[in-house]
Amino acid sequence: MAVIQDTFSIRTTRRNEMVDITDQVHDLVSSSSIHNGIVTVYCPHTTAGITINENADPDVVHDILLTLNALIPQDRPGYRHNEGNSDAHVKSSLVGAGEQVLLENGRMQLGTWQGIYFCEFDGPRTRKVMVQILGE
Repeated sequence: MAVIQDTFSIRTTRRNEMVDITDQVHDLVSSSSIHNGIVTVYCPHTTAGITINENADPDVVHDILLTLNALIPQDRPGYRHNEGNSDAHVKSSLVGAGEQVLLENGRMQLGTWQGIYFCEFDGPRTRKVMVQILGE
């Protein structure tokens, strides 16, 4: 069993944003010697996350962010965290810090319309994404 780990940076430009990172993850997988296994994509930040969703129609990303912002507004009365980003922590917890994708014959087994997204909820910032490829 082999393990390869790598990290790349991403610069976000808005407070709430979903950035398609599928190509960056694909490049790491392609440059690895692992052909079958699991790819884990992880975000080590408490106000950002990783998700898998449709990457063919940009309206999907718009609708996800619209819904999250409506359900979890930045200025909700009663927040106690004094940094002004309580909403970002809640959104991060709901989206999650990571995703796993099966790797078969050197290809991530994403569905036809699926992509991997870095989800920014407290930007703009420079963030890290960690990728681990485990397999043979």
